Amino acid sequence: MNATNLFKIALKAIANNKMRSFLTMLGIIIGVASVITMLAIGQGSKQQIKQNIAEMGSNMIMVMPGADRGPGGARLSADAMQTLTIADYQSIVEQSKYLAAVSPNVSAAGQLIYGNYNYQTSVTGVSQGYLEIRQLKVESGEMFSETDIKTSSKVCVIGKTIVDELFPEGADPIGQVIRFKQIPMRVVGVLKSKGYNSMGMDQDAIVLAPYTTVMKRMLAQTYLSGIYASAITEEITQLAIADITEILRANHKLRAEDDDDFNIRSQEEISSMMTSTMGMLTMLLAAVAGISLVVGGIGIMNIMYVSVTERTREIGLRMSVGARGVDILSQFLIEAIMISVTGGVIGVMLGFGASMAVKTLAQWPVSVEMWTVVLAFVVCTITGVFFGWYPAKKAANLDPIEAIRYE
Repeated sequence: MNATNLFKIALKAIANNKMRSFLTMLGIIIGVASVITMLAIGQGSKQQIKQNIAEMGSNMIMVMPGADRGPGGARLSADAMQTLTIADYQSIVEQSKYLAAVSPNVSAAGQLIYGNYNYQTSVTGVSQGYLEIRQLKVESGEMFSETDIKTSSKVCVIGKTIVDELFPEGADPIGQVIRFKQIPMRVVGVLKSKGYNSMGMDQDAIVLAPYTTVMKRMLAQTYLSGIYASAITEEITQLAIADITEILRANHKLRAEDDDDFNIRSQEEISSMMTSTMGMLTMLLAAVAGISLVVGGIGIMNIMYVSVTERTREIGLRMSVGARGVDILSQFLIEAIMISVTGGVIGVMLGFGASMAVKTLAQWPVSVEMWTVVLAFVVCTITGVFFGWYPAKKAANLDPIEAIRYE
C-alpha cells in the first residue's frame, strides 16, 4: 500500500469523526498556543530589558563606596561608606585610559516648590559627563557649565515629569527659579523625555545640578555617593573596571592583601543577571504550558486506542486481503501525526493571536520568534509519533482471523 493511499485512509478516518478529532486536537492546540505565547512574552521582556539597559548606557560603570560586607559578613558602618572623594573622581578623569566620560554622583532628597505647586523628588549632583554616560539630551535651554560647577552655582536641569508637575499651565521653565530645601535654583535646561524603564521607574522625574552645589549647599558633605563612568566601547568595559580599581586602590593606599573599600558594577553584569533571570522564568512558563502538550498527547493515545478497537474488523479485512503489518502501523501512525500537526498549525495561529492580544491589551512587550514556531511543529510531530506508536503497533499485531471475528 503506497503512502498516498495511507494518507487518504487516515484523512477519511479523521473526516468521519470530526468532533472527536477536534476534541483530540484541542489539547495540542492549547499546548502549542500556550508555549508560543509564554515564550513570546519571555523573549519580549528580555529584549525590553536589554533595550532599556542600552538606553541607560550599555557600557556604563558604577563605582560605589564601601565593600559589600565587612569581616564575618557584618554590615559596614556609615563611615566605611564615605570612601569616595572628589580627589578619586579627578584621579580617574586624569589617569584612566579606557573611559569616554566620568561624573561624580551625590543625591539629596526633598521637595521642589514653584509657586503653588510642589513635587517630592531628589536632586542629583553630577558633572557635564553625566549626560553622555546616561545618554541624556537637553531638549531646550542648555546644560550647566564648568564655571557653574567651580562656583557651586544654584542652577539645575530638569526632566519632563518635573516640568509637568511644577509648570502644569504650560509656562516656559527656562529661567524660572524653583526652590529645593529653601534653596533657590534657576532652571537652565529641560531634558528630552525617556519615559519609564523596564522596572517601572520614571526616567523623567529627574533634577540635575552641579555636584559641588549639592555637596556644599544641600548636604554639607565632602564625600561622594558614587562615581559614574562609561567605557569607550562595551568590549573594553572589563579593562576599564580593572583600570579604575587600580587607580582607586593606589589613591586609598591599600596594600595587596587589603580588600577593596569600594564596589564596581557594570551594566553588562546587570544585563546578564536580568537576562538570565528572565530566561529561567521563560523556560519555567514554557514548561508549565508544555504540560498541556503532554495532556494532548495522552488524549491522542486514548482516541487512537478507541479507534483501533472500533475498527478491529476493518483491520482484519485489510490484512486478509494483503495489507501488511507495516501498512496498518503506518496508517494509524499517519492518522495520529495528522491530528497532532493539524492541532499544531491551529495552535500556532492561536498563539500568534494571543501574543498580539497581550501586546495590545496588556501593553506588554512580546516577540514571536521563528524558532518557537519550528519548535512547536517539531514537538507536535514527536508527540504524534510518540503517543500514536503504541496503539498503531497494537493494531499492526492483531491476528487477522481474530480481528474479523471481533464483535
